[in-house]
Amino acid sequence: MSRSDAVQERASRGEQDRFPVFGRSFRTLIVASSGAALLGASACAAGGGGPEGETPDPQAGGAAALEKFDPCTFFQPDQLTSWGYAAEAQEAEGVSFEPGCEWEGENAWLSLLKNADETVDSYETSTSWDSYEKKTIGGRPGAVALEAGTTGQGTCTVLIDAGGGVAVYGIDGSTRDSIDDPCGETEKIANETAAELPK
Repeated sequence: MSRSDAVQERASRGEQDRFPVFGRSFRTLIVASSGAALLGASACAAGGGGPEGETPDPQAGGAAALEKFDPCTFFQPDQLTSWGYAAEAQEAEGVSFEPGCEWEGENAWLSLLKNADETVDSYETSTSWDSYEKKTIGGRPGAVALEAGTTGQGTCTVLIDAGGGVAVYGIDGSTRDSIDDPCGETEKIANETAAELPK
C-alpha cells in the first residue's frame, strides 16, 4: 500500500492524517513560513551531475555534496529489514526542495529527506516545534524534534547536518500507539547511519 493510499484509508476511517513531518500539508507550511523558493531536484533522482562518465562521491565535502546525495538508495536492504521496514523505497510526497523516500513497516513509515538550503540551526527558527532538542547524533550536530501539534501522536523527526544542508529522518506510526518510542527509534536509526551521510 502506498503512503497516499494509507492516508486515504485512515481518512475513510475518520482518523486524522498524522504525517505532518513529511506530508503535503506540513511541507506547504514550510514553504509559507520560511519563504523558500528553490529549484529542487526531483525526488529519488540517481546520482546527479558531474562530467559525463564520472560518478559523484556523496561523501565529498562542499555545498554540492548533499545535492548529489540520494536518500532513496542510502539505506541498505538488510538494514531496512532489520529495523522492520520493507526494502523497497517509495517516493515521499512533499515539495521539490526536500526530496526523499519512505519505507513501509508493519506499524509505521520510515522516511529520509534532504534539504540543501537548511541546517539544524536554521530549522529551529524556520519551523514551529513542540520540542527541538539539539544534540550530537552519530558524531554530527543534530536535533530530535516534534512538529507543532504532534506530541503524543506517534511521530518524530531527527535532523542531522550533512553536506552543507540537512538530512531529515522521520518515523510516523500508523496510529499514535503503534510505536512505544518513536523518537528513540528514529534516533537509533540516525545514530547507526549518520556517519555515512555526506560531509
